[in-house]
Amino acid sequence: MSTSIPLPFFFSHGVVHARIGHPPIWPPGGLLSAGAQAKVSFRRQSNAHRHAAQVVSSKSITPAKEVSSFEPSVWGDFFINYDTKPLQRSEDWMMEKADKLKQDVRILFETHNDTAKKMHLVDAVQRLGIDHLFQDEINNAISDIKESEFTSSSLHEVALHFRLLREHGIWVSPDVFEKFKGEDGRFINTIADEPRALLSLYNAAHLLVHDEPELEEAMSFARHYLESMRDGSRLKAPLDNQINRALHLPLPRTYKRVEMLHYMLEYGQEEECIVVLLDLAKLEFNLLQHVHLKELKAFSQWWKDLYGYVELSHVRDRGVESYLWSYALFYEENLTLTRMILAKIIGFTILMDDTYDDHATIEECRKLNEAIQRWDESAISSLPEYMKKFYRALLNYFRETEAQVEASDKYRVACMKKEFQNLSTYYLQEFEWLHQNYKPGFKERVALSTLSISVAVLCVTATVGRGDAVTKESFELATGRTSAVIACAKIMRFMNDIAAFKSGRKNKGDATNTVECYMNENKVTSEVALDKIESMIESEWRTLNQVRCDHHQQFPVVQRLLNLAVSVPFFYDKKKDAYTFSRYIQEIVGDLFVNPVPL
Repeated sequence: MSTSIPLPFFFSHGVVHARIGHPPIWPPGGLLSAGAQAKVSFRRQSNAHRHAAQVVSSKSITPAKEVSSFEPSVWGDFFINYDTKPLQRSEDWMMEKADKLKQDVRILFETHNDTAKKMHLVDAVQRLGIDHLFQDEINNAISDIKESEFTSSSLHEVALHFRLLREHGIWVSPDVFEKFKGEDGRFINTIADEPRALLSLYNAAHLLVHDEPELEEAMSFARHYLESMRDGSRLKAPLDNQINRALHLPLPRTYKRVEMLHYMLEYGQEEECIVVLLDLAKLEFNLLQHVHLKELKAFSQWWKDLYGYVELSHVRDRGVESYLWSYALFYEENLTLTRMILAKIIGFTILMDDTYDDHATIEECRKLNEAIQRWDESAISSLPEYMKKFYRALLNYFRETEAQVEASDKYRVACMKKEFQNLSTYYLQEFEWLHQNYKPGFKERVALSTLSISVAVLCVTATVGRGDAVTKESFELATGRTSAVIACAKIMRFMNDIAAFKSGRKNKGDATNTVECYMNENKVTSEVALDKIESMIESEWRTLNQVRCDHHQQFPVVQRLLNLAVSVPFFYDKKKDAYTFSRYIQEIVGDLFVNPVPL
């Protein structure tokens, strides 16, 4: 991120110094140690205090008997000890000012009758991260944009029109770009000197579905000239930064809250800048940041208590990262319950995953899976001693979750439990393959590892605690083995395996991953295998784009599935596993949860 946004803390002589007037916090020994192994990841007032009940008092925690092979948490007790009271005092005036600005923005939606102006307004509101405040206004505007007889000679506007509608699940033909092509069917050279238009075309083209060669051509054309401009230093701020980010990761695949932080720094320099939008975006971000910081404080305490209670010290200590992944799907203030439930199931998934992959024997794995399938207190006695607390905490967590949700929502908790049981079976199957020295073919490997990446559990959990907001049709789309869930799972699996392969390290229970399997089966180099798997990832993005249009009526749930998918490149950017190696995301965590945006 821009250096204008400071880190939440910095290291000096072994001390973590918190900014904003907080005392220093001593980090755990061996912070940011090298050599730890790569790992499959998993597979107005805040209500955080209501949804972060402690598993057991931290006073009862006994020292762990072994040291984890993973890097320790880079956060230590930073968020647990963070004093949120000073933030409380500045909330009232910010809320009052934000309410006034919201009314001003609603007036903008009412008075922007020109289609082009309406498109720019919707795009800015979405990219500045305040779209959750104006869902009705945006939906009405998108409907108006769809119905209008839009014509423009501007490639930028045509591409923006195309992107906005497809992002909202409305089909637009790629024929709209034909006017920018010559008689030979290729894009005309005159647009090759328009960087903003090319950037819009490039981002829009990434919403292509299968069998759209016109958009593949558009993507290739735009990339070629954008790279040429970048290398020739012909770009000015902020367009240069926007193009660099898009060439690394196109806009439809970005982690929206991170992109928002960039865009807030850049929007004021754009010709169409509407100051009231930027002012509201900054206020709303800071208000939400306070909500999220209090949640993260409560969740970090919950995770510390759970991690200490179960005494599975071989497991990655990744509480903050688990909350961050949940936050990627749900950042809105009114979704605290779902956000906390999801963060906790990610934590339990990590406990189970690392136990299967990094510690247990095959016999112990079989006993654990048998107990999880039985799902009963009586199964505790059959488990090895070190697994008993984990199993007891798991049952308690699901009981507590069921008690937190409405009666009409309890069946989703039951589905969530079933998917967790299925996940245990998949983990065991992978260990059985390893134990038997079985070498699955590539298709067989992909079929199982797509299930063991835990996406099905996350998708079901993402519907829990949301009541009537999730319809029967939407629930069915987000659960089971739908094309949307499978596409998300394959993107996560393949990007995870690429990161693990590039690190060159494996845990004792890790079976041959998809990269190695493809190399072995096809007798090809790692470069060929990686290219093949990256092309398969690209195919799954196109499947998700198709899901947008095929399930337009279920768009709110589709959007959460897309949020899950775009969180994957964030955690596995540059072929690195940032969930396991948290130093890669340390700065952005500070930007999202600690450092307020200057007003």
